[in-house]
Amino acid sequence: MPLLPELSVRRREAEWMDEPGADPKELADALKFIRRVNAWLGYTWATLSHLERFSRGWPRGRSITIVDLATGSADVPLEIVRWSRGRGWDVRVVGVDLHESTVEAARQATAGEPAIEIVRGDALDLPFAGGSFDYAMTSMFLHHLSDEQVVRVLREMDRVARRGVLAADLLRHRRAYGWISLLTLLSNRMVRHDARVSVAQAFTRDEVLALRDRAQLPYLRFSPHFGHRFVLAGEKSQPKPENGRA
Repeated sequence: MPLLPELSVRRREAEWMDEPGADPKELADALKFIRRVNAWLGYTWATLSHLERFSRGWPRGRSITIVDLATGSADVPLEIVRWSRGRGWDVRVVGVDLHESTVEAARQATAGEPAIEIVRGDALDLPFAGGSFDYAMTSMFLHHLSDEQVVRVLREMDRVARRGVLAADLLRHRRAYGWISLLTLLSNRMVRHDARVSVAQAFTRDEVLALRDRAQLPYLRFSPHFGHRFVLAGEKSQPKPENGRA
């Protein structure tokens, strides 16, 4: 791929960390890199800020349940549980991932946290009944998918969530591509490859809104965040936005 490729359209390419036979050491390093970036640059707060807003309507005295799709090494669920305890909420999270080695890494990372359960499963066909959770969320997963798969995952999230949905991901931009190339310069080959591929197959704002509309979920609002990130989030009790845009 060129140093700064043309990014007017999504450039679909498989990420090495998704491969069933991914090298365990390289995969562990890639998951560690993701955790560090989320922590250093405050990306996890992009999701937490919306939960903070939603929590104003939560009833005291009952648990709030969340399913996190493509949970990776479960760094986001861990931060959510810490955040919730600091505010007096009882939040329980089920993390779901398809990759066997990633599931094992998540189970090891959350072994001492009873509020988190890790399940191996397919986000395109979740093994849960409708309305099983208060919220369905995902972070940095949608860009791994085709447009058709994104629509399917958003619908699955809506199906299993009683209250709302949160989907955080990347915005496609040449500046973001150049920045991530520099940030990963000294990382292993999987991190360098997947970081660039992630940006190249990420989304524009208009593409995100078009996929939301195809999934028929007008209650989800688009919010840009620092570092070329966005969150598509909303609660089902909110009024539908006029003309299908937010």
